[in-house]
Amino acid sequence: MDATDRRLLEALRENGRASWAELGRTVGLSGPSVQERVRRLEERGILLGYRAVVAPAEVGLGTSALVGLFQRDDAETDDVVEGVRAIPAVEDCWFVAGDEELVVKIRVADVAQLEAVVGSLRRVDGVVRTRTTVVLSTRWEARPAPLPSEE
Repeated sequence: MDATDRRLLEALRENGRASWAELGRTVGLSGPSVQERVRRLEERGILLGYRAVVAPAEVGLGTSALVGLFQRDDAETDDVVEGVRAIPAVEDCWFVAGDEELVVKIRVADVAQLEAVVGSLRRVDGVVRTRTTVVLSTRWEARPAPLPSEE
């Protein structure tokens, strides 16, 4: 990955809907050259996809929580992760160092739905207990970290 690829990734992270021509102007290439570079970044697994970012509260998902999952000693983390993946309200899942093995982010309409989802998480085979932190407000999220400089 060279400096042009890095500039292209930064431009796409800022505006994933930019046209090939717009991206080309940003990185100093023709539209077709940009399209080919983007295709290669996708094939190499560097660009994983494109998505719309919505305001959760505006679509009825005004309650968020982070839930730590504690596993049984004999539970396989991959099996627990697959059980968690089946719960649609779980937006993110992280394997972490600390007391709990996994932390998940949940988005739901209200506290009653949150309670139901936490109950579902507790029933995942291998989970022995949970610790829930309700999000009171979101100051920002999904801010992309700067790409490391080329070395």
